[in-house]
Amino acid sequence: MPLLSIETNTPLPANAGRLTAELSAAMAEWLGKPEGYVMVRLRHNPNMRFAGSTEPMAYCELKSIGLPETRTAELSRALCDRLEQLLAIPADRVYIEFADASRKFWGWNGDTF
Repeated sequence: MPLLSIETNTPLPANAGRLTAELSAAMAEWLGKPEGYVMVRLRHNPNMRFAGSTEPMAYCELKSIGLPETRTAELSRALCDRLEQLLAIPADRVYIEFADASRKFWGWNGDTF
C-alpha cells in the first residue's frame, strides 16, 4: 500500500533496479509496513526545471494508508538524505508530496484495503 514515486531530471544509473530495491526496503522500514506491499516508481524526466534551474532535482510522492502526519518532517529528512546519497540530489532541490490514503480509495487485488 505504500507508494513512493520519484521523478527526477538526473539521469538514472544503469543499476537503477538496485536503487528501487534499496528505496523499497527503506520505505518498509520507515513506515513499519511489510515490503510485500511497497511500490517504488522511479522516472527520469530531462525536461524538469525548479527555481529557474535545471540542476539536479526531484519531485516525490509518498502515499500510504495511515501515513502519520506527525512523522512527515522525519520522512522528508530520511528521503532527502537517501536521494542525496543515491543520486546526488541536494535536499533543497527536492519537493515531496505526502498523502494519507483512505483504505476505501486504495485498490489492490480486485478489491480495496
